[in-house]
Amino acid sequence: MTELLLNPNVWMAFATLTVMEIVLGIDNIVFISVIVSRLPEAQAKRARQIGLSLALIFRIIMLMALTWLLGLSQPVFELLGHPVSWRDIILGVGGLFLLYKATAEIHSEVEGDTHEQAAVRGTSHSFNWIIGQIIVIDIVFSVDSIVTAIGMAQHVEVMIAAVVIAMIVMYTASGMIAEFIKANPTIKMLALSFLLLIGVSLVADGVGFHIPRGYIYFAMAFSAFVEIVNIRVRNRRQRAV
Repeated sequence: MTELLLNPNVWMAFATLTVMEIVLGIDNIVFISVIVSRLPEAQAKRARQIGLSLALIFRIIMLMALTWLLGLSQPVFELLGHPVSWRDIILGVGGLFLLYKATAEIHSEVEGDTHEQAAVRGTSHSFNWIIGQIIVIDIVFSVDSIVTAIGMAQHVEVMIAAVVIAMIVMYTASGMIAEFIKANPTIKMLALSFLLLIGVSLVADGVGFHIPRGYIYFAMAFSAFVEIVNIRVRNRRQRAV
């Protein structure tokens, strides 16, 4: 243990891995923030806490079962000449789920709910149902995150420490992000568009076509920056009136 603490290469790997886990965790935060936005404030906070706690637990469990996790990357069959692993299947199914969920939420935001739909949504968006959806997407993002982490660090202790630090940062930021998304409908639409892009990238990964996440993050960061400027200009005009 002392050798790890005194090794500068280990500290470099730890810092790099922590930053990477925070960046990859943005997907998790955005999904949880959007999906809990229809819950009452108290339940939304509790759902967010449970969701991020489960994300941490899933990641640590996967790190403790590295042999099993590496086995997920081994091909199990071929489809049209492309070797398909369990990791590809998990990412593909998770991507399709994100596409469905983001599309349904966008439809709801644009069209609004009728009285009948509102009654149905009151059931489908119950606390337990939302927690179930968070668990599904936590597993998908955890597989993607940890498989990437395995190639960046050689010690399980370093990977676990980086994941814990990243999840603490994500938890600290999640409340502010959730409130900001809930208070600004246009930002929520951008967040849903972001989930659509992530869904497409996960499906692409599942069929063997990797889309660098940096492109997606840059596009969404630029869009968010433009929208924040628009919000500030709009607020100034309203105050002037």
